[in-house]
Amino acid sequence: MSVESRPIYYPNKAFAKEARIKNMCEYHDLMDWAKEDYEGYWDHWAKEKIDWFEPYETVLDESNAPFYKWFNGGKLNVTHQCIDRHLDVRKNKAAIIFEGDRGDKQIITYLELYRNVNRFANLLKNEFNVKKGDRVVLYMPMIPEAAYAMLACARIGAIHSVVFGGFSAEALRDRILDAEAKVVITADGAFRKGKPYMLKPVVDTALEEGCDCVEKVLVVQRNMEDVVWIEGRDYSYNELIDLEKDLCEPEVMDSEDPLFLLYTSGSTGKPKGVQHSQAGYILWAQMTMEWVFDVKENDTYWCTADIGWITGHTYIVYGPLAAGATTVMFEGVPTYPDAGRAWKMVEEYKINQFYTAPTAIRVLHKMGEHEPEKYDLSSLKVLGTVGEPIDPPAWKWYYEKIGGGRCSIVDTWWQTETGGHMISPLPGATPIKPGCATFPLPGIMAEVIERDGTPVEPGEQGLLCITKPWPSMIRTIWNDPDRFVKSYFGDAKKDGQPVYFSGDGAVIDEDGYITITGRVDDVINVSGHRLGTAEVEAAIKKHPHVAEVAVVGKPDDIKGESIFAFVVLKNAEDTFGEEAELVKEINQVIATEIGNIAKCDTIKVVPGLPKTRSGKVMRRILRAIAKGEEIKQDISTLEDPSIVAKIQTCVIG
Repeated sequence: MSVESRPIYYPNKAFAKEARIKNMCEYHDLMDWAKEDYEGYWDHWAKEKIDWFEPYETVLDESNAPFYKWFNGGKLNVTHQCIDRHLDVRKNKAAIIFEGDRGDKQIITYLELYRNVNRFANLLKNEFNVKKGDRVVLYMPMIPEAAYAMLACARIGAIHSVVFGGFSAEALRDRILDAEAKVVITADGAFRKGKPYMLKPVVDTALEEGCDCVEKVLVVQRNMEDVVWIEGRDYSYNELIDLEKDLCEPEVMDSEDPLFLLYTSGSTGKPKGVQHSQAGYILWAQMTMEWVFDVKENDTYWCTADIGWITGHTYIVYGPLAAGATTVMFEGVPTYPDAGRAWKMVEEYKINQFYTAPTAIRVLHKMGEHEPEKYDLSSLKVLGTVGEPIDPPAWKWYYEKIGGGRCSIVDTWWQTETGGHMISPLPGATPIKPGCATFPLPGIMAEVIERDGTPVEPGEQGLLCITKPWPSMIRTIWNDPDRFVKSYFGDAKKDGQPVYFSGDGAVIDEDGYITITGRVDDVINVSGHRLGTAEVEAAIKKHPHVAEVAVVGKPDDIKGESIFAFVVLKNAEDTFGEEAELVKEINQVIATEIGNIAKCDTIKVVPGLPKTRSGKVMRRILRAIAKGEEIKQDISTLEDPSIVAKIQTCVIG
């Protein structure tokens, strides 16, 4: 279905009357203001939203583009923005509602959060000698202590780097070494689908060799399984935390001091340490919570992401708390013990905003199409999606069966590098076309252009670029500024100047609606998680029998994309009994090197790869083969054009 032929869904009129942005006239007024007085626009919001310790000197410093600086000279602390300033009026309000996999619950008020974060901050500062600028790696499950740890680091000016708990020891080690982390915070394990799983042993393996930078490991005892304790290195959070005072003055931070690093896959094998700053990040995190989710004082908001990803950073921890909201943290999976788990929680906690990935929506639809009918979902006001474009059938089920036809769906487009939402409907204002990200948020100059900056014609695919800097943008890649410039500002220009290229393609229609068409670089989006093809290929090459490999994404009804690997063996005579055995071995290597999230759904042994005479692998051809499509590309320029038919034979069988 083309974008133009999709039905349009208008906001709920009763909701729109009370929304922060009530109609498209208000939206256009904000956009016009930003276009006419860009610095004045952001100056207004920074002064209104942030509690500054000291005022900033400049709104935007473009003197060293693309290393932009926002609100330079301003002093603040992000935890003061998220906790301290709420205590006068919200100290007894729930800040975090936690539900464990097994149904255990905690409600943490803003006052309790303040005390817990202060104790954690004092523990890091006093017992572990963590200082401003030190890096702390978190390898944590979805438990309240993970949020406390992030905020404790921010409290004392340490730079946290959260590593997703599903990553392997190798992947964890790479990130520890790149950040030169002083301390690792982890848990013995957690619970998933009713059973304990372990995290501490992964940390032990990661630290076996080459991680001399790590001085201490702090372990939260969650599932109480036996773990190895290394004398002088490993310490129990549970034993130490109550010994600390619950008062810790926040470190005074400059607007541009680093707040956190978050590693993301790219088009080269080495993960990129995306660096975010203090003021610009927290400003946009709060503003998007208020605009995109329209969170109000008495609302309860739930994002189902993991804190190991940027969605968990911005829309479980920092954004909701900066907005003074109640945020739900969930340890488990929404299909355990059955596909009604999520809807049961919506009913019990009277959730008002629900934010999840299209993959989760498709799984919940497939496993429990009629489960929503068993629960009272009338508290819901806004539904959100994140991580990948949502297909119209999933959108329709979400809208009709979960939202009852009354809730706007905010289909959000953004990235680790953007810090917060860039393109999204506004729930009280934007007429929605299913599957469309719709329009840039007020103040965000997102455009679909050619590489030279020429706007594309309606219906034609172009590059999705942000043509002006924005406060929450990536500041650099940790210890690799050249890669930062090359990765994000080397592909497109406007008016002769480099602009931020997202790596995504997009189409804009006659009405100005933007539809994301997916990655145009070598990154695969699996269940909303971006994985670089080079990183997966590097892992597969560690199998002793693999000579060459090329990895592409293949459309998947549940995951959005699955990983399809074309493998060339070192010796054509190598035998593995059944090819399934080789597939199993390769996926085990991937699980060890990266994690289960990167396992290939399809691995095919092929006699060679389609390469140009310069040696470049033509992934466009491999994508077409993986999809079972006719090869329309010109293959005459390949070093061996006959290889294409041979690969097709191997894939088709």
